[in-house]
Amino acid sequence: MINNKAIRITKENSNFQHFEVIKRNRNKRYKHREFFVEGVRNINEAIRNGWDISSFLYSGERRLSDWAREILDNVNTDTLYELSQNLMDKLSGKEDTSELLAIVKMKDDSFSRIKLNKNPLIVVIDRPSNRGNLGTLIRSCDALNCNGLIMTGHAVDLYDPETIISSVGTFFSLPTLRLPSYKEAYDWIQDLREHYPDLQIVGTSAGGGKPINQCDFTKPTILLLGNETVGLSRNFKDICDVIVLIPIDGVASSLNVSCAASIMLYEIYRQRHL
Repeated sequence: MINNKAIRITKENSNFQHFEVIKRNRNKRYKHREFFVEGVRNINEAIRNGWDISSFLYSGERRLSDWAREILDNVNTDTLYELSQNLMDKLSGKEDTSELLAIVKMKDDSFSRIKLNKNPLIVVIDRPSNRGNLGTLIRSCDALNCNGLIMTGHAVDLYDPETIISSVGTFFSLPTLRLPSYKEAYDWIQDLREHYPDLQIVGTSAGGGKPINQCDFTKPTILLLGNETVGLSRNFKDICDVIVLIPIDGVASSLNVSCAASIMLYEIYRQRHL
């Protein structure tokens, strides 16, 4: 039975405005350390992977599915909100309004979230600028056995709804950290070298380097990806043990960063599973 202590909202009051601003405003998201989640798979994965749910939102004017009712009855939250259907319609990003929306608490950007195995693979992307690309990259990293993804510098928002939707639920299973600059990543990489003496730093470039199939990815690897427009920064290039490229033909001189990353990650996966 749904909690009868849910707060009912029938007009655009301060609570509703909070939900709207969490969804649309990056600065407010980080001020409140909460973000907006929509979609069955995304909500299921958030719960399955132990993310703290601040609130669930639903409409009291429609019959809820067994899935929604079970979540409302059994998942702990700070507060439940029962909205009028027209307010749910305004918040939803779908043509067919979702029956359940969630406000989820952010996690700390702590390196301890990345669980390293005996042969780790970590991806670092410098200043990603496209939300869809970032979500797709998260999905590929999750599918191809990465231990974690690190974003550095001024970048698109990790917690933007479009990023989360593009990840198709993998956002909640892949540890993804935001670092202010190259320096924090560099310091962590140096610490890793003490535990993994054969750790290699592999940069990527469309302009030159060793073809990916000629690089040995069977050892611990950090794969560095550059910004969609300007590529890998000089600071990151300087710490690379090797620069690799994907040989391509055709008119295009380079690939979309998420496509290129997926190809490289598959090559790593292939080599490690021969």
